[in-house]
Amino acid sequence: MVGIGYDIHLLVPERQLFLGGVQIDFPMGLAGHSDGDVLIHAICDALLGAANLGDIGRHFSPDDDRYKDISSLKLLNSVSKFLKNSGLMVKYIDTVIIAEAPRILPHVDKMKTAIANTLAISSDAISIKGKTNEGIGEIGEGKAIAAWAICQIGRIYATPER
Repeated sequence: MVGIGYDIHLLVPERQLFLGGVQIDFPMGLAGHSDGDVLIHAICDALLGAANLGDIGRHFSPDDDRYKDISSLKLLNSVSKFLKNSGLMVKYIDTVIIAEAPRILPHVDKMKTAIANTLAISSDAISIKGKTNEGIGEIGEGKAIAAWAICQIGRIYATPER
């Protein structure tokens, strides 16, 4: 089973930037009800979609104050529990972050570790790539950051009793 996820948020002043569960030193952060982490949100949507469990807004409403400024890794942890309760496990995650700045490559290993630890999977099962928008649109003008994720999940199989 596979799922695809997407998220985009505007960059705003006076907010910390979180991408892939990692705080990045940058003069602006992403607007959002939670910490605005577009990569984690895209992964959550991809996992939920693959499991046919709806989307991130269905489970973590932006109208619910419990999620105000929450770490998106906590949301991902909840999604992981939803999957496990449905007898499902994460097999692979492939992602792309689209941003003019900051550069993504220096943070990839930390992001993969944060995501892998939250999902209890190997960081080798996660791919994170950074791309620019070649100066096109709000992302290209440095006003927003977006992310795409595709995830493969599968059934957890119990070992037969002997």
